[in-house]
Amino acid sequence: MQVLPSLNWHAAESEKIVEALETDAQVGLSGSEATERLKQHGLNELPEDKHKPLWRVFALQFASPLIYILFVAAVISFAMGHGSDAVVILVVVLINALIGAVQEGRAEHSMTTLRKLSALKVRVVRDGKESNVEARELVPGDILLLGAGDQVGADARLLEAAALEATEAALTGESLPVQKHTELVDEDAGLGDRRNMIYSGTHFTAGRGRAVVVATGLQTEVGKIASLTATAEEPKTPLEVRLKQFGNWLVGASIVLFVLVLAFGLLRGIPFVTIFMVAISQMVSMVPEGLPVAMTIALAVGMQRMARRGAIVRRLAAVETLGSTSIICSDKTGTLTKNEMTVTTLILPDGLQIEATGAGYSPEGKLLGASKDDAALKSLLEAITLCNDANLVPPEAEETRWRPLGDPTEAALLTVALKGGVELETLRDEWPRRAEIPFDSAAKMMATQHDRDGKRRVLFKGAPEKLLDLCDPATLDLAQVQQTSEKLAGQALRVLAVAEVSDSPLDEKAGFEPWRGRLRFLGLLGQLDPPREEVKEAVAECLAAGIRPVMVTGDHKATGLAIATELGISKPGDIAVDSGELEAMSEADLRASLERISVFARVQPEQKLRIVKAFQSQKQVVAMTGDGVNDAPALAAADVGVAMGITGTEVAKGAAKIVITDDNFATIVKAIEEGRLVYQNLKKVVLFLFATSIDEVLVLLLALLCGYPLPLAAVQILWINIVTEGAVTVNLIMEGPEGDEMRRRPTPMGEQLITRPMLQRLLLMVSTSVVAIFGFFVWREASGVPFELVQTETFTLIAVTQWFNVLNCRSATQSSFSLDVLRNRWLVGGLILGNALHVLVIYNASMNHIFHTVPIPLADVFLLGVIGSSVLWAEELRKWRARRRSAEVGIKEPVQRDQ
Repeated sequence: MQVLPSLNWHAAESEKIVEALETDAQVGLSGSEATERLKQHGLNELPEDKHKPLWRVFALQFASPLIYILFVAAVISFAMGHGSDAVVILVVVLINALIGAVQEGRAEHSMTTLRKLSALKVRVVRDGKESNVEARELVPGDILLLGAGDQVGADARLLEAAALEATEAALTGESLPVQKHTELVDEDAGLGDRRNMIYSGTHFTAGRGRAVVVATGLQTEVGKIASLTATAEEPKTPLEVRLKQFGNWLVGASIVLFVLVLAFGLLRGIPFVTIFMVAISQMVSMVPEGLPVAMTIALAVGMQRMARRGAIVRRLAAVETLGSTSIICSDKTGTLTKNEMTVTTLILPDGLQIEATGAGYSPEGKLLGASKDDAALKSLLEAITLCNDANLVPPEAEETRWRPLGDPTEAALLTVALKGGVELETLRDEWPRRAEIPFDSAAKMMATQHDRDGKRRVLFKGAPEKLLDLCDPATLDLAQVQQTSEKLAGQALRVLAVAEVSDSPLDEKAGFEPWRGRLRFLGLLGQLDPPREEVKEAVAECLAAGIRPVMVTGDHKATGLAIATELGISKPGDIAVDSGELEAMSEADLRASLERISVFARVQPEQKLRIVKAFQSQKQVVAMTGDGVNDAPALAAADVGVAMGITGTEVAKGAAKIVITDDNFATIVKAIEEGRLVYQNLKKVVLFLFATSIDEVLVLLLALLCGYPLPLAAVQILWINIVTEGAVTVNLIMEGPEGDEMRRRPTPMGEQLITRPMLQRLLLMVSTSVVAIFGFFVWREASGVPFELVQTETFTLIAVTQWFNVLNCRSATQSSFSLDVLRNRWLVGGLILGNALHVLVIYNASMNHIFHTVPIPLADVFLLGVIGSSVLWAEELRKWRARRRSAEVGIKEPVQRDQ
């Protein structure tokens, strides 16, 4: 099929469409045919924004006021006969541009990799079997399986639709979900009126269906109207804003410095070209141009680390925001628990309690206290088999476990039915489904109609507090059943009620209300979803880190509170609040009660948004988990929206900033730890760059003010600023965790980049370095040592102090001797490279000429090392005193150890 047939898809009979597309509505395409069509039609995707060519990326590295200044300095140097200085400047600029271009390419590659990890998956039928494929691999003729929460991967014509509703606001502007059907539509119907069509980029809010793909890629409606040349620019994150403000301040300070140095030098009678070059070099050294590169690498590395630990970052801002998280609102099922539901208890209408043995989805086990001839038990087991959208997949090949296909809660019902002797496929063939009301998150129920030989069974399954209201009081002791349900919920069991009626057909549009008081109660089922073993430890880690976990679940509040207490989320005196109680609370009452509420139970999805805003009103930074369509507003509103990668809908993933691939609460905690590490390492880099920049500035100004010759040549300043610093700056970003990241308070969102504790450390480091360097310079100058050697040794001493200072910046409290230096191989490599390059500058004749250096006697090398290490010993003393104070106070609460 080279060309798609020319049909008005919405106005043509579905049979003709299937025939024209040469496919099968039930079996779908074969794998080989799908592969062939993919070659013919291409990938189902819109062209990505054109990547900037390498030459342009490289050229943009020069678009900086500082680079312009360096170019002017190089031209002036050439004009005044200082060709070697000009060459050095241009080489430094070139190296800086190359580094920037490479890092930009790496960052782009990291983002591309992460986009692939979170690619949209859709359900299709191929070779008669259901399978998941990437949406980009869809081809015309593919048969799509649709359900609530799914995102549409391509334009398609509906073949089946059961209470199917879609949100098409992104395409048509219609804000409310529209009902979909399979009936023909007029040829001239507008896009929004084509109710038998579904379109790429939209999603479903309710129901289920089946459709045949009719258009992919640029042939879709979205493809036709998409802007292929412009994309929305993501807003700058708070960290980027803080860095920009910090950078602007430094640029301003560097200009003032330039004027001062030039003025003092001219007053001292220093030749203009010499003092101009020094002033330019000092101006450049004052601005840590390596900081933006360091930030880019830090975020990219952090995102990759999180990805390896199961957390896919979809929004750059989430990396830094994670470090500030103070509240985690977590779902229970699958996140705090294993999501391996097992029915352990069945309650029949006469009150008989039956215990089911076995665990997981394997049908190995027995129903204790029951007879297979019990008609009530048989009715209950048949009802949960028929009123069920899930399937069980037996072990295949080397597999040993049964796998649920669909909702785990429903799959567990099929398992207990098998234990009771029900033949699933036989029963479903005997009683085919004729109508249904899909599960409604507000009603917390679903219903199905099954007809056979003139007989009808309408079956209902849902939350006891909802379903029991529809039951005929004559068929049950309502008070007794409610008491039993409460008792089971108090045992951390998830409780479902089941009922049936046979006198009327289902009316999907009328919903559940017409059935009130008419249903016959069939029984209760209690399911157990055991907590994950690792979650209890993760909860304790959260509490130690000043982060409070809160459970937000659709289960009964007694069930939620039991699990929360077992995991340590709920402490004595805490309470659980259900949706009704939450609805009755005023905003003021809710905010006043937040401190005591550890479980929000039976909450409606829209109530999650209210919970998020209530916590945020108390200046809390909230992470909210979610997996459903209706969770999207809460995920978007939360400071960090976390979607579930396994059970999460595509809509939820699209609204979230982070996707957890294993749906595990412990993974969220690990992601927070990584986020804290990223921000912590960035602050280490800021401290190091700022300290070394000020060292050079103060040494130069002191020399000018005190009447000494310039202790550094311009090219030496540039070498220190670009090469000596550059060899270790980015490497500091690769520092691993210190081990106490999760014993610190969350980082306040409004915190400045340089805080008071950082300024105190900065003052100590700078004062120690400047006293050592300037003192050494004055001593050697007064000792009659040739000035070329004095200047070379001062140049080397500044480099040595920076190497020791980078060790200082690895931790604010831990001794550099207690930290394994070899654990950061990047830093070790940077130190080795920096030393090797400096040795080359000192002992190579050609480099001596370029950098105005002379060889240093080996006897003086040891002296320089001892003097340069003074900054290390001063900081070690401060760290020792800080650790001693902490030990004397006896810290029990999380503390903020600033960099």
